[in-house]
Amino acid sequence: MVQFIFDTLFRAADLALIAVALSAVYSLIRFPNVALVQYAVVGAFVGMALQQQGVPIVPAVLLASLLVGGIAQVFNAVIFQRLLRLDPAIALIGSLALSMVLSAGFLLGFGPAAQRFSVQVAPATRVFGVRVTEMQVLTGGLTVAILIAFALLLFRTPLGREMRAVSTNPVLAAATGVNTARVTGLVVFLSGVIAALGGAMLALRGSVSIDMGTNMLLPVFAAAILGGLGNAFGAVFGAIVIAAAETLITNLNFGPIVGQDHVFLPASYAPAASFALLVAVLLFRPRGIFVSEVTRV
Repeated sequence: MVQFIFDTLFRAADLALIAVALSAVYSLIRFPNVALVQYAVVGAFVGMALQQQGVPIVPAVLLASLLVGGIAQVFNAVIFQRLLRLDPAIALIGSLALSMVLSAGFLLGFGPAAQRFSVQVAPATRVFGVRVTEMQVLTGGLTVAILIAFALLLFRTPLGREMRAVSTNPVLAAATGVNTARVTGLVVFLSGVIAALGGAMLALRGSVSIDMGTNMLLPVFAAAILGGLGNAFGAVFGAIVIAAAETLITNLNFGPIVGQDHVFLPASYAPAASFALLVAVLLFRPRGIFVSEVTRV
């Protein structure tokens, strides 16, 4: 049971930052920018490239995250704002197209082989009978710290109040003097930074390949929807639920059912479990577990 809890939390940490970034930007621009998952891959690759050029790992990750935040703003201004004037569905298709373009760019720039940060590998230790590595504990703690910092920004700063006002009713927020364009630009920047940090945390725990974004897209999207698109911290809960479903389906012993001692499903079945749970929840909560929008009058 303890092993299941640890596995679920570490898998949730893989999804949480990117899912929060997706929900945060959706709350303002009202379309799910799935290219954010590829922004996470950009953050990981750029951070590794900077480290290879001699930049220490912490500045490399921070610089890569800030760069991705700037790239997110450029893409939003050049591509998504124009597509949103036509239709949010077109903007969604545009984000999928951008994801494929970025994936092709990764193949050209970094090749098909998996890559990793150059970090000292420490042997796993046992905590409450569970084997964990130092890097898992470190990146898990950093993920929690980033989420807490974002929560403080959202609920304890003037910018956070403006973000929540624009998310709830942009017309009324603008009428009260809030610069909605500035707030939206800052949220787009922060979403890129958070997604890039999520990619860096994944790279620090293991290797990163060009198909990481494709593999992460569906569970991240499911976590964001399950928590309620637009509710950033609902996405954290959604990530935990999706992680629990994926961990459970790959750890259940189906041997007694088929008359054998041990039969476990391969890891490729994990997404099917998470989406079966997503469909079941959305049948009763179409907007997700936590509804972020209010009725506007």
